[in-house]
Amino acid sequence: MERIEKCFKDVFKKECEMEYFSPGRINLIGEHIDYNGGLVLPSPITLGTYAGLSLREDNIIRAYSLNFEELGIIEFSLDNLEFKEEHNWVNYVKAIFKYLKEKFNTITFGFDVVVYGNLPNGAGLSSSASLEVLFATICRDLYSLPITNVEMALLGQKVENDYFGLHSGIMDQFAISLGKKDMAILLNCDTLEHDYFPLDLPEHKIIIMNTNKRRELTESKYNERRGECESALGKLQSVLTAKNLCEVTLEELEKHKDLLTDIELKRAYHVISENIRVKDATKAFQDNDIAKFGKLLNASHTSLKNDYEVTGPELDTLAEAAWEYDAVGARMTGAGFSGCAIAIVENNKVDEFIKNVGDKYKDKIGYNASFYIASIGNGPGKL
Repeated sequence: MERIEKCFKDVFKKECEMEYFSPGRINLIGEHIDYNGGLVLPSPITLGTYAGLSLREDNIIRAYSLNFEELGIIEFSLDNLEFKEEHNWVNYVKAIFKYLKEKFNTITFGFDVVVYGNLPNGAGLSSSASLEVLFATICRDLYSLPITNVEMALLGQKVENDYFGLHSGIMDQFAISLGKKDMAILLNCDTLEHDYFPLDLPEHKIIIMNTNKRRELTESKYNERRGECESALGKLQSVLTAKNLCEVTLEELEKHKDLLTDIELKRAYHVISENIRVKDATKAFQDNDIAKFGKLLNASHTSLKNDYEVTGPELDTLAEAAWEYDAVGARMTGAGFSGCAIAIVENNKVDEFIKNVGDKYKDKIGYNASFYIASIGNGPGKL
């Protein structure tokens, strides 16, 4: 925040009046099933996106990012909220305003804002969802909007789906909007029913391992995977009453596999088996069976590699090196196609683990990975 306050004074020639924070997230297990009606197990982390702002009397927003200083101040009017490529990251802010203004008439003034995120950009820790929820939180506060945290999550998803055309699920925004310190959220992505339970790992650390290979979700095969799942579901619904893929059992999939192409069968198998792994992982965690929890993480990565085909050499190298160097469990997290993996590591092995996995990664991939010890933090709010 000191950086933001100094930058604010330098850029806008006035004092910053208020400050906000929105976290990123990790997903412990349950990957690529949020848009298939499944269960996921995410948590907010203490890395995230910060904003400092001061109010204006007109309807102009002036935005500056410490992450994209070369772009300078990006300015827009609350009367013109359409996508402009040259507005870069600020399009996320415009999208939040666009959908809120369609519902509420109290959004009548603008502000100057400096933003800084310490989430690695494009690393699969939900930097875009963090930004969306940050500005939804700011708008709710400044304009006294009667919206719940669940509605803020749905708003962020609408931004991804309708404004940017990325057919993503609800998990990222939900985990951020409704996050609680030191808690995991078991979320049913079909009904939005959710439970909290303590993420208590006194003997272990969660290590975030960043491939440092940048991923742009909208340019990836994300929508293609979703299309393959929808195609598989449509064919299965000719003989089953399932509303989504996660309602199909493995027995039903085996019985009706001849309806599907080989690709559709692999995608559906990942989705259904991953949903089962989330249930098993939740029980293992509640039973304090960290060894079983770790095995389920490993199985998740193997499925994402072989059946869903969203890992790639960088993520596979990190996960496999983590298995080799005594991680209790490790897997990619996020949408894949690069980004991050996570590992559960005993406290007294963390330094050695990071060195060994880092060396192995550099030898094989040719550049360094980055490592972070994940702390589970709070949801969004005013500082």
